[in-house]
Amino acid sequence: MSRLPTVAIVGRPNVGKSTLFNRLVGKRIALVDDRPGVTRDRREGEGQLLGLSFRLFDTAGFEDEDPQSLPGRMRVQTEAAVRQADVALFVFDARAGVTPLDEEVARWLRGSDTPVILAANKAEGRAAEPGIFESFALGLGDPVPISAEHGEGMGDLFQALLPHIERAELEAEAAEAESEEEAQPDAPLKLAIVGRPNAGKSTLVNQLLGEDRLITGPEAGITRDSIAVDWEWQGRKVRLIDTAGLRKRAKIEDKLEKLSASDTMRAVDFAEVVVLLLDATRGLEAQDLRIADRVLEEGRALLIALNKWDVAENQSSLFNGVKAALDEGLSQVRGVPVLAVSAATGKGLDQLLGAAFETREAWSRRVSTGQLNRWFEAAVEKNPPPAPGGKRIKLRFVTQVKTRPPSFVLFGTRVDQLPTSYQRYLINGIRRELGFGAVPVRLTLRAPKNPFKTAE
Repeated sequence: MSRLPTVAIVGRPNVGKSTLFNRLVGKRIALVDDRPGVTRDRREGEGQLLGLSFRLFDTAGFEDEDPQSLPGRMRVQTEAAVRQADVALFVFDARAGVTPLDEEVARWLRGSDTPVILAANKAEGRAAEPGIFESFALGLGDPVPISAEHGEGMGDLFQALLPHIERAELEAEAAEAESEEEAQPDAPLKLAIVGRPNAGKSTLVNQLLGEDRLITGPEAGITRDSIAVDWEWQGRKVRLIDTAGLRKRAKIEDKLEKLSASDTMRAVDFAEVVVLLLDATRGLEAQDLRIADRVLEEGRALLIALNKWDVAENQSSLFNGVKAALDEGLSQVRGVPVLAVSAATGKGLDQLLGAAFETREAWSRRVSTGQLNRWFEAAVEKNPPPAPGGKRIKLRFVTQVKTRPPSFVLFGTRVDQLPTSYQRYLINGIRRELGFGAVPVRLTLRAPKNPFKTAE
């Protein structure tokens, strides 16, 4: 079972942290008193809020003291709780306004990787309004006005917590799934060779293996089944999969050829990296783009290999023309690696295998939520989302939920109206700036649920 998401309550002494802890836990666990500094150790409990469940930490009041003193040691405990939490709930006293120590806590929280929700406690009545307005200057987003003592503002607190709790649940599920099926560093590279008939796929496999393992010849369509061969390249394990040639669906009349095409696509499903082999003497054709598109739709990493390079004419213009046509024809992924090879002579095959291992590494890459959201905040600041109909789309944060292929969930409000062009802007930024290269990246949009909406 996945662990519960964790929430750490943090703030200077005597702002109502323990009162809020007791309300969310539903019991009077933490001691509450008007004197500051009652809480000294981290206290834990299971919090509940309108159906949300989470592990809650009540921390000691944050004080700017020597680490060797008692207040200083309490601060170290608080910092540890925030590092371990999925989200920090920074509570300040709205009636007292923002103090220098609140500003110090905010500076420290802005430098941490943990997402922060700013909670303006004791916000009942007009006396709290000046303090709420002051808190915008802390740089932690919009404050959530609450009253921990009277239970006011819990619906707004729910809405603020929900995307963070959902993100943590997704990450926990993804981590569980990945730990069960994660590839070991020395696991064989599952490499499928696909392409049109007679592109030289079986010749390529034979050249890599150094033996005539597969039947080859001038006739198209000799290979009918997907053939898997276990092999080693420079001490690294590879599972090579040769497949039947793929023609246009309209030209496939023979029942056996239809079965072969289905078998090829199953081989793609089980591969990690797919090499689309092109015949350089024929260039790039529409069927090649359809095959490449299908590979990327299945979430597999793709390499393009121009075969028969040793007999190709006008090599420079051919190479540049293929790259340009791929960038134009494969709108979901630009910059797919293109390599010139010769299955007959062995030219370029070591570079092809090296690129395949590098591509699998990018396809399996995971970035931390902190690193991802630092990039995300900069990307949104540089190019804010549009406001369709004059209503702002608010993007909160993004998290990676799985690898192989890299998949991300973007949390925000009104995300159903986020244009495809802006989604493509984010996906291209993820690839370019976070080390994913030209592998397929998936982005799912998610808006917070409304707990007050009645089911129809």
